[in-house]
Amino acid sequence: MAMTTATSLILLQLLFAVLAAGGRTKISRELESNNFGDGICQLMVETQGYSCEEHKVTTKDGYILSLQRIPTGRSGGAGKKKGGPKPPVLLQHGLMSDAMTWLAVSPDESLGFILADNGFDVWLGNVRGTNYSSSHTSLNPNDPEYWDWSWDELVAYDLPAMFEYVHGQTGQKLHYVGHSLGTLMAFGAFSRHEVLSMVRSAALLSPIAYMGQMPSPLARAAADIFMAEALYWLGLKEFAPGGGAVSKLVAEICSQIDCSNLENIITGPNCCMNSSRANLAHQQPTATKNMIHLAQMIRKGSIAMYDYGNERDNNKHYGQATPPGYNITSIPNQLPLFLSYGGKDLLSDVKDVQTLIEALSDHDPDKLVVLYREDYAHLDFVYATNAKQLVYNPLMAFFGLN
Repeated sequence: MAMTTATSLILLQLLFAVLAAGGRTKISRELESNNFGDGICQLMVETQGYSCEEHKVTTKDGYILSLQRIPTGRSGGAGKKKGGPKPPVLLQHGLMSDAMTWLAVSPDESLGFILADNGFDVWLGNVRGTNYSSSHTSLNPNDPEYWDWSWDELVAYDLPAMFEYVHGQTGQKLHYVGHSLGTLMAFGAFSRHEVLSMVRSAALLSPIAYMGQMPSPLARAAADIFMAEALYWLGLKEFAPGGGAVSKLVAEICSQIDCSNLENIITGPNCCMNSSRANLAHQQPTATKNMIHLAQMIRKGSIAMYDYGNERDNNKHYGQATPPGYNITSIPNQLPLFLSYGGKDLLSDVKDVQTLIEALSDHDPDKLVVLYREDYAHLDFVYATNAKQLVYNPLMAFFGLN
Protein backbone atom coordinates (compact mmCIF):
# COMPACT_ATOMS: atom_id res chain seq x y z
CA MET A 1 0.00 0.00 0.00
CA ALA A 2 2.88 2.38 0.77
CA MET A 3 4.27 1.97 -2.75
CA THR A 4 0.89 2.72 -4.25
CA THR A 5 0.48 5.83 -2.09
CA ALA A 6 3.93 7.13 -3.03
CA THR A 7 3.29 6.44 -6.69
CA SER A 8 -0.06 8.21 -6.43
CA LEU A 9 1.59 11.32 -5.01
CA ILE A 10 4.17 11.37 -7.80
CA LEU A 11 1.49 10.92 -10.44
CA LEU A 12 -0.67 13.61 -8.88
CA GLN A 13 2.19 16.13 -8.81
CA LEU A 14 3.15 15.36 -12.40
CA LEU A 15 -0.45 15.52 -13.60
CA PHE A 16 -0.90 18.97 -12.10
CA ALA A 17 2.38 20.10 -13.69
CA VAL A 18 1.32 18.87 -17.12
CA LEU A 19 -2.17 20.36 -16.88
CA ALA A 20 -0.79 23.65 -15.63
CA ALA A 21 1.63 23.74 -18.54
CA GLY A 22 -1.50 23.70 -20.53
CA GLY A 23 -3.09 22.74 -23.24
CA ARG A 24 -4.64 20.32 -25.43
CA THR A 25 -2.44 19.33 -28.35
CA LYS A 26 -4.68 18.64 -31.28
CA ILE A 27 -3.23 15.75 -33.23
CA SER A 28 -3.66 16.06 -36.97
CA ARG A 29 -4.42 12.88 -38.84
CA GLU A 30 -5.85 11.75 -42.12
CA LEU A 31 -9.62 11.54 -41.92
CA GLU A 32 -9.93 8.37 -43.95
CA SER A 33 -8.10 5.23 -42.85
CA ASN A 34 -7.33 4.49 -46.51
CA ASN A 35 -5.11 7.58 -46.47
CA PHE A 36 -3.30 6.51 -43.33
CA GLY A 37 -0.86 4.44 -45.34
CA ASP A 38 -0.64 0.84 -46.35
CA GLY A 39 -3.22 -1.43 -44.76
CA ILE A 40 -2.47 -4.16 -42.25
CA CYS A 41 -2.71 -6.80 -44.97
CA GLN A 42 0.01 -5.14 -47.03
CA LEU A 43 2.19 -4.24 -44.07
CA MET A 44 1.98 -7.34 -41.90
CA VAL A 45 0.43 -10.31 -43.72
CA GLU A 46 1.33 -10.36 -47.40
CA THR A 47 4.96 -9.68 -46.52
CA GLN A 48 4.97 -13.06 -44.74
CA GLY A 49 3.66 -14.94 -47.78
CA TYR A 50 -0.02 -15.16 -46.78
CA SER A 51 -3.05 -14.06 -48.78
CA CYS A 52 -5.08 -11.34 -47.07
CA GLU A 53 -8.26 -9.32 -47.60
CA GLU A 54 -9.20 -5.88 -46.26
CA HIS A 55 -12.85 -5.45 -45.23
CA LYS A 56 -14.94 -2.61 -43.80
CA VAL A 57 -18.03 -2.73 -41.62
CA THR A 58 -20.12 0.19 -40.31
CA THR A 59 -21.57 0.07 -36.79
CA LYS A 60 -25.13 1.17 -36.06
CA ASP A 61 -23.75 4.39 -34.52
CA GLY A 62 -21.69 5.24 -37.60
CA TYR A 63 -18.12 4.08 -36.89
CA ILE A 64 -16.39 2.43 -39.86
CA LEU A 65 -14.26 -0.48 -38.67
CA SER A 66 -11.58 -2.36 -40.57
CA LEU A 67 -11.32 -6.13 -40.59
CA GLN A 68 -8.57 -8.22 -42.08
CA ARG A 69 -9.10 -11.76 -43.32
CA ILE A 70 -6.45 -14.44 -43.75
CA PRO A 71 -8.43 -17.12 -45.60
CA THR A 72 -5.62 -19.64 -46.03
CA GLY A 73 -2.31 -20.56 -44.50
CA ARG A 74 1.04 -20.62 -46.22
CA SER A 75 0.19 -24.03 -47.65
CA GLY A 76 -3.01 -22.75 -49.25
CA GLY A 77 -5.80 -25.24 -48.70
CA ALA A 78 -3.93 -27.38 -46.19
CA GLY A 79 -5.77 -28.02 -42.97
CA LYS A 80 -9.24 -27.57 -44.47
CA LYS A 81 -11.77 -29.50 -42.45
CA LYS A 82 -13.09 -32.53 -44.30
CA GLY A 83 -16.57 -32.21 -45.69
CA GLY A 84 -16.99 -28.47 -45.21
CA PRO A 85 -15.52 -24.97 -45.23
CA LYS A 86 -12.89 -23.76 -42.81
CA PRO A 87 -14.26 -22.63 -39.43
CA PRO A 88 -14.06 -18.84 -39.01
CA VAL A 89 -12.34 -17.34 -35.98
CA LEU A 90 -12.44 -13.66 -34.98
CA LEU A 91 -9.45 -12.29 -33.04
CA GLN A 92 -10.01 -9.17 -30.94
CA HIS A 93 -7.11 -7.13 -29.55
CA GLY A 94 -6.73 -5.39 -26.20
CA LEU A 95 -6.63 -1.80 -24.97
CA MET A 96 -4.64 0.75 -27.01
CA SER A 97 -3.73 -1.90 -29.55
CA ASP A 98 -5.03 -3.16 -32.89
CA ALA A 99 -5.01 -6.27 -35.05
CA MET A 100 -1.23 -6.14 -35.40
CA THR A 101 -1.19 -7.72 -31.92
CA TRP A 102 -1.85 -11.09 -33.55
CA LEU A 103 0.82 -10.66 -36.26
CA ALA A 104 3.70 -8.90 -34.52
CA VAL A 105 6.10 -11.79 -34.01
CA SER A 106 7.18 -14.49 -36.43
CA PRO A 107 4.53 -16.56 -38.29
CA ASP A 108 5.48 -19.55 -36.15
CA GLU A 109 4.74 -17.54 -32.98
CA SER A 110 1.85 -15.20 -33.95
CA LEU A 111 -1.63 -16.58 -33.26
CA GLY A 112 -3.15 -15.05 -36.42
CA PHE A 113 -0.73 -16.92 -38.66
CA ILE A 114 -0.79 -20.11 -36.56
CA LEU A 115 -4.57 -20.38 -36.83
CA ALA A 116 -4.44 -19.80 -40.60
CA ASP A 117 -1.80 -22.53 -40.97
CA ASN A 118 -3.98 -24.90 -38.97
CA GLY A 119 -7.06 -24.69 -41.15
CA PHE A 120 -8.99 -21.73 -39.75
CA ASP A 121 -10.51 -18.83 -41.67
CA VAL A 122 -8.94 -16.00 -39.66
CA TRP A 123 -10.58 -12.58 -39.17
CA LEU A 124 -8.86 -9.75 -37.29
CA GLY A 125 -10.90 -6.97 -35.69
CA ASN A 126 -9.93 -3.33 -35.03
CA VAL A 127 -12.14 -1.29 -32.70
CA ARG A 128 -13.17 2.33 -33.22
CA GLY A 129 -10.53 5.01 -32.74
CA THR A 130 -7.58 2.88 -33.83
CA ASN A 131 -5.66 4.06 -36.88
CA TYR A 132 -7.31 1.70 -39.34
CA SER A 133 -10.79 2.17 -37.83
CA SER A 134 -10.71 5.96 -37.53
CA SER A 135 -13.50 6.83 -39.98
CA HIS A 136 -17.13 7.68 -39.23
CA THR A 137 -20.14 8.41 -41.37
CA SER A 138 -20.43 12.00 -40.08
CA LEU A 139 -17.66 12.70 -37.52
CA ASN A 140 -13.87 12.81 -37.65
CA PRO A 141 -11.33 12.16 -34.89
CA ASN A 142 -10.77 15.89 -34.32
CA ASP A 143 -14.42 16.22 -33.20
CA PRO A 144 -14.85 15.74 -29.43
CA GLU A 145 -18.11 13.89 -30.14
CA TYR A 146 -16.14 11.23 -32.02
CA TRP A 147 -14.58 10.13 -28.70
CA ASP A 148 -17.82 10.03 -26.71
CA TRP A 149 -17.71 6.31 -25.93
CA SER A 150 -16.38 3.70 -23.55
CA TRP A 151 -16.19 -0.07 -23.76
CA ASP A 152 -19.99 -0.11 -23.36
CA GLU A 153 -20.18 0.97 -27.01
CA LEU A 154 -17.62 -1.65 -28.03
CA VAL A 155 -19.97 -4.23 -26.49
CA ALA A 156 -23.16 -2.76 -27.93
CA TYR A 157 -21.94 -1.79 -31.42
CA ASP A 158 -18.42 -2.82 -32.46
CA LEU A 159 -18.47 -6.48 -31.48
CA PRO A 160 -21.97 -7.17 -32.87
CA ALA A 161 -21.08 -5.42 -36.15
CA MET A 162 -17.97 -7.56 -36.58
CA PHE A 163 -19.76 -10.78 -35.64
CA GLU A 164 -22.65 -10.06 -38.00
CA TYR A 165 -20.30 -9.24 -40.87
CA VAL A 166 -18.13 -12.35 -40.50
CA HIS A 167 -21.19 -14.54 -39.96
CA GLY A 168 -22.77 -13.07 -43.10
CA GLN A 169 -19.62 -13.56 -45.16
CA THR A 170 -18.99 -17.16 -44.04
CA GLY A 171 -22.46 -18.47 -43.24
CA GLN A 172 -21.04 -20.07 -40.10
CA LYS A 173 -20.88 -19.54 -36.37
CA LEU A 174 -17.58 -18.07 -35.17
CA HIS A 175 -14.89 -19.11 -32.78
CA TYR A 176 -13.68 -16.04 -30.88
CA VAL A 177 -10.33 -15.14 -29.32
CA GLY A 178 -9.97 -12.05 -27.15
CA HIS A 179 -7.03 -10.61 -25.26
CA SER A 180 -7.46 -8.24 -22.31
CA LEU A 181 -10.05 -5.61 -23.37
CA GLY A 182 -11.13 -8.06 -26.07
CA THR A 183 -12.19 -10.44 -23.30
CA LEU A 184 -14.09 -7.71 -21.45
CA MET A 185 -16.00 -6.95 -24.66
CA ALA A 186 -16.95 -10.62 -24.91
CA PHE A 187 -18.04 -10.94 -21.28
CA GLY A 188 -20.19 -7.82 -21.66
CA ALA A 189 -21.78 -9.07 -24.88
CA PHE A 190 -22.32 -12.63 -23.68
CA SER A 191 -23.83 -11.49 -20.36
CA ARG A 192 -26.37 -9.39 -22.29
CA HIS A 193 -26.96 -12.24 -24.75
CA GLU A 194 -25.49 -10.30 -27.65
CA VAL A 195 -23.95 -12.30 -30.54
CA LEU A 196 -24.71 -15.64 -28.84
CA SER A 197 -26.57 -16.92 -31.89
CA MET A 198 -23.37 -16.45 -33.92
CA VAL A 199 -20.67 -17.73 -31.54
CA ARG A 200 -19.39 -21.30 -31.49
CA SER A 201 -16.90 -20.95 -28.65
CA ALA A 202 -14.67 -18.32 -27.06
CA ALA A 203 -11.04 -18.34 -25.90
CA LEU A 204 -10.25 -15.49 -23.51
CA LEU A 205 -6.59 -14.72 -22.81
CA SER A 206 -5.68 -12.56 -19.79
CA PRO A 207 -9.40 -12.28 -19.03
CA ILE A 208 -10.68 -8.95 -17.73
CA ALA A 209 -14.04 -8.75 -15.97
CA TYR A 210 -13.31 -7.78 -12.38
CA MET A 211 -10.48 -5.32 -11.68
CA GLY A 212 -10.88 -4.39 -8.02
CA GLN A 213 -7.77 -6.26 -6.86
CA MET A 214 -5.46 -5.14 -9.66
CA PRO A 215 -1.93 -4.80 -8.25
CA SER A 216 -0.38 -2.79 -11.11
CA PRO A 217 0.96 0.23 -9.17
CA LEU A 218 0.75 2.74 -12.03
CA ALA A 219 -2.69 1.64 -13.22
CA ARG A 220 -4.14 1.64 -9.71
CA ALA A 221 -2.51 4.95 -8.79
CA ALA A 222 -3.86 6.56 -11.96
CA ALA A 223 -7.35 5.32 -11.05
CA ASP A 224 -7.03 6.47 -7.43
CA ILE A 225 -6.12 10.05 -8.39
CA PHE A 226 -8.82 10.22 -11.10
CA MET A 227 -6.16 10.93 -13.74
CA ALA A 228 -8.37 10.14 -16.74
CA GLU A 229 -11.16 12.25 -15.28
CA ALA A 230 -8.77 15.21 -14.95
CA LEU A 231 -7.77 14.88 -18.61
CA TYR A 232 -11.43 14.61 -19.61
CA TRP A 233 -12.40 17.71 -17.62
CA LEU A 234 -9.56 19.57 -19.33
CA GLY A 235 -11.20 18.73 -22.64
CA LEU A 236 -8.94 15.85 -23.73
CA LYS A 237 -11.51 13.43 -25.12
CA GLU A 238 -8.92 11.39 -27.04
CA PHE A 239 -6.45 9.40 -24.96
CA ALA A 240 -3.51 9.30 -27.37
CA PRO A 241 -0.28 7.84 -25.95
CA GLY A 242 1.67 9.08 -28.97
CA GLY A 243 1.06 12.79 -28.52
CA GLY A 244 -0.35 15.68 -26.55
CA ALA A 245 -0.80 15.84 -22.78
CA VAL A 246 -0.80 12.06 -22.31
CA SER A 247 2.56 11.71 -24.01
CA LYS A 248 3.94 14.59 -21.97
CA LEU A 249 2.61 13.05 -18.76
CA VAL A 250 4.31 9.73 -19.54
CA ALA A 251 7.58 11.56 -20.20
CA GLU A 252 7.28 13.43 -16.89
CA ILE A 253 6.50 10.21 -15.00
CA CYS A 254 9.54 8.52 -16.53
CA SER A 255 11.72 11.39 -15.35
CA GLN A 256 10.78 10.40 -11.78
CA ILE A 257 10.37 6.63 -12.12
CA ASP A 258 12.60 4.11 -13.88
CA CYS A 259 10.70 3.36 -17.09
CA SER A 260 13.47 1.34 -18.72
CA ASN A 261 10.99 -1.54 -18.77
CA LEU A 262 7.65 0.23 -18.79
CA GLU A 263 5.90 -2.91 -20.05
CA ASN A 264 6.81 -4.81 -16.89
CA ILE A 265 5.82 -1.90 -14.63
CA ILE A 266 2.33 -1.83 -16.13
CA THR A 267 1.64 -5.41 -17.20
CA GLY A 268 3.87 -7.51 -14.96
CA PRO A 269 7.24 -9.20 -15.55
CA ASN A 270 6.66 -10.89 -18.89
CA CYS A 271 8.79 -14.00 -18.88
CA CYS A 272 9.06 -15.16 -22.41
CA MET A 273 9.00 -12.33 -24.92
CA ASN A 274 11.76 -11.52 -27.38
CA SER A 275 13.32 -8.50 -25.67
CA SER A 276 14.21 -6.96 -29.04
CA ARG A 277 10.53 -6.34 -29.74
CA ALA A 278 9.29 -2.88 -28.75
CA ASN A 279 5.73 -3.90 -28.05
CA LEU A 280 4.63 -0.53 -26.67
CA ALA A 281 5.84 1.26 -29.79
CA HIS A 282 2.62 0.56 -31.64
CA GLN A 283 0.12 1.95 -29.15
CA GLN A 284 -3.23 3.11 -30.48
CA PRO A 285 -5.55 5.88 -29.29
CA THR A 286 -8.65 5.21 -27.25
CA ALA A 287 -11.31 7.42 -25.71
CA THR A 288 -10.50 9.12 -22.42
CA LYS A 289 -14.06 8.16 -21.42
CA ASN A 290 -13.02 4.53 -21.92
CA MET A 291 -10.09 5.02 -19.54
CA ILE A 292 -12.46 6.59 -17.00
CA HIS A 293 -14.76 3.57 -17.27
CA LEU A 294 -11.87 1.17 -16.61
CA ALA A 295 -10.74 3.32 -13.66
CA GLN A 296 -14.26 3.10 -12.22
CA MET A 297 -13.99 -0.69 -12.36
CA ILE A 298 -10.67 -0.61 -10.52
CA ARG A 299 -12.03 1.65 -7.78
CA LYS A 300 -15.38 -0.15 -7.36
CA GLY A 301 -14.37 -3.74 -8.01
CA SER A 302 -17.55 -4.38 -10.01
CA ILE A 303 -18.40 -4.77 -13.67
CA ALA A 304 -21.05 -2.27 -14.68
CA MET A 305 -21.86 0.27 -17.35
CA TYR A 306 -20.26 3.73 -17.39
CA ASP A 307 -21.11 5.82 -14.31
CA TYR A 308 -21.94 9.42 -15.23
CA GLY A 309 -21.27 10.47 -11.65
CA ASN A 310 -24.70 11.65 -10.57
CA GLU A 311 -28.24 10.33 -10.35
CA ARG A 312 -29.63 12.82 -12.88
CA ASP A 313 -27.30 11.82 -15.71
CA ASN A 314 -27.51 8.13 -14.88
CA ASN A 315 -31.29 8.36 -14.94
CA LYS A 316 -31.09 10.16 -18.28
CA HIS A 317 -29.01 7.38 -19.85
CA TYR A 318 -30.25 4.29 -18.00
CA GLY A 319 -33.58 5.15 -16.40
CA GLN A 320 -32.10 4.46 -12.97
CA ALA A 321 -29.85 6.21 -10.46
CA THR A 322 -26.94 3.81 -10.79
CA PRO A 323 -25.44 2.15 -13.88
CA PRO A 324 -26.77 -1.31 -14.75
CA GLY A 325 -24.38 -4.15 -14.05
CA TYR A 326 -23.10 -6.79 -16.42
CA ASN A 327 -24.23 -10.06 -14.86
CA ILE A 328 -21.54 -12.65 -15.54
CA THR A 329 -23.75 -15.40 -14.11
CA SER A 330 -26.22 -14.83 -16.96
CA ILE A 331 -23.72 -16.13 -19.54
CA PRO A 332 -25.28 -19.38 -20.82
CA ASN A 333 -23.80 -22.38 -19.02
CA GLN A 334 -23.48 -24.33 -22.28
CA LEU A 335 -21.31 -21.73 -24.05
CA PRO A 336 -17.84 -23.27 -24.52
CA LEU A 337 -15.27 -21.05 -22.79
CA PHE A 338 -11.48 -21.35 -22.64
CA LEU A 339 -9.83 -19.07 -20.05
CA SER A 340 -6.07 -18.67 -19.77
CA TYR A 341 -4.37 -16.42 -17.22
CA GLY A 342 -0.94 -15.86 -15.72
CA GLY A 343 0.50 -15.75 -12.24
CA LYS A 344 2.63 -12.66 -12.95
CA ASP A 345 -0.07 -10.59 -14.67
CA LEU A 346 -0.59 -7.19 -12.99
CA LEU A 347 -3.67 -6.28 -15.07
CA SER A 348 -5.58 -9.56 -15.22
CA ASP A 349 -4.75 -10.34 -11.60
CA VAL A 350 -5.02 -13.88 -10.25
CA LYS A 351 -7.43 -12.80 -7.49
CA ASP A 352 -9.69 -10.98 -9.94
CA VAL A 353 -9.68 -13.99 -12.29
CA GLN A 354 -10.63 -16.21 -9.35
CA THR A 355 -13.61 -13.89 -8.73
CA LEU A 356 -14.55 -14.38 -12.38
CA ILE A 357 -14.21 -18.16 -12.14
CA GLU A 358 -16.40 -18.15 -9.03
CA ALA A 359 -19.04 -16.18 -10.96
CA LEU A 360 -18.92 -18.97 -13.55
CA SER A 361 -19.19 -21.72 -10.92
CA ASP A 362 -22.48 -23.01 -12.35
CA HIS A 363 -21.02 -23.28 -15.86
CA ASP A 364 -21.13 -26.74 -17.40
CA PRO A 365 -17.72 -28.19 -16.39
CA ASP A 366 -17.45 -29.90 -19.78
CA LYS A 367 -17.76 -26.47 -21.44
CA LEU A 368 -15.23 -24.55 -19.32
CA VAL A 369 -11.48 -25.02 -19.68
CA VAL A 370 -9.12 -23.02 -17.44
CA LEU A 371 -5.40 -22.90 -18.26
CA TYR A 372 -3.09 -21.25 -15.71
CA ARG A 373 0.51 -20.27 -16.47
CA GLU A 374 2.38 -19.37 -13.30
CA ASP A 375 5.22 -17.62 -15.17
CA TYR A 376 3.13 -15.60 -17.64
CA ALA A 377 2.30 -11.90 -17.40
CA HIS A 378 -0.13 -9.88 -19.50
CA LEU A 379 1.76 -9.62 -22.78
CA ASP A 380 3.16 -13.14 -22.79
CA PHE A 381 -0.21 -14.40 -24.02
CA VAL A 382 0.24 -12.61 -27.35
CA TYR A 383 4.02 -12.19 -27.70
CA ALA A 384 5.73 -15.05 -25.86
CA THR A 385 8.08 -17.19 -27.93
CA ASN A 386 6.64 -20.35 -26.32
CA ALA A 387 2.95 -19.38 -26.40
CA LYS A 388 2.23 -21.76 -29.28
CA GLN A 389 3.24 -24.79 -27.27
CA LEU A 390 1.85 -23.65 -23.92
CA VAL A 391 -1.36 -21.78 -24.86
CA TYR A 392 -2.22 -21.85 -28.57
CA ASN A 393 -2.04 -25.61 -29.10
CA PRO A 394 -4.47 -26.25 -26.18
CA LEU A 395 -6.63 -23.40 -27.53
CA MET A 396 -6.85 -25.01 -30.98
CA ALA A 397 -7.58 -28.39 -29.43
CA PHE A 398 -10.45 -26.75 -27.54
CA PHE A 399 -11.78 -25.25 -30.76
CA GLY A 400 -11.59 -28.67 -32.41
CA LEU A 401 -13.99 -30.07 -29.83
CA ASN A 402 -16.63 -27.34 -30.32
